[in-house]
Amino acid sequence: MPDLTYERAKIDAGYPLVAGIDEAGRGPLAGPVSAAAVILPKGFSHQLLDDSKKLTEKRRELLYDELTSRDDIIWAHAYSETDEIAELNILKATHAAMGKAVKALSKAPDFCLIDGLAVPGFPVASAGIVKGDGKSLSIAAASIIAKVRRDRLMIQLAQSYPEYGFEKHKGYGTRQHMEALRKYGPCPIHRITFAPVAQLLLPIDE
Repeated sequence: MPDLTYERAKIDAGYPLVAGIDEAGRGPLAGPVSAAAVILPKGFSHQLLDDSKKLTEKRRELLYDELTSRDDIIWAHAYSETDEIAELNILKATHAAMGKAVKALSKAPDFCLIDGLAVPGFPVASAGIVKGDGKSLSIAAASIIAKVRRDRLMIQLAQSYPEYGFEKHKGYGTRQHMEALRKYGPCPIHRITFAPVAQLLLPIDE
């Protein structure tokens, strides 16, 4: 289970406010990429908080409501939309969403712990932690917020584009999604630079 070992190490090294950062939605064929930044209070502990991918949807929703309603937890969230993903590429768009989330925090962190590899040129001193959402509590909290916010958005977008089933697969390339893509073609929230979508936009040779 994740704990505050990484956070405490940075605090002891002279960084009083440490934020955890994670993303959700790099792999889907549709919808934005989502990022969250979280600063947990000193001494924070939680028996159920873990990497969002290890939790059920119901547990994630409960933890999201708990994390975002506490006055002693500082958090922020941001998206990079599909046009930004097309312009920058998914990796740079993910990094951009992370940067926007950090800048939206009500208190500026002194150091950021980022899930995965280090992000070159990040606006705050930072370090990457591979599989950090299973090691750092602040990253785990960020993973839940990023995931739940994106899932809720995809459920809302499904009302505008009901034929694709976004409320079920959240834009990932499931069999149902691919069948709908072939039948109806891409919609405005599809990622036109992703291969399965881009191939559908190629002209047909006569």
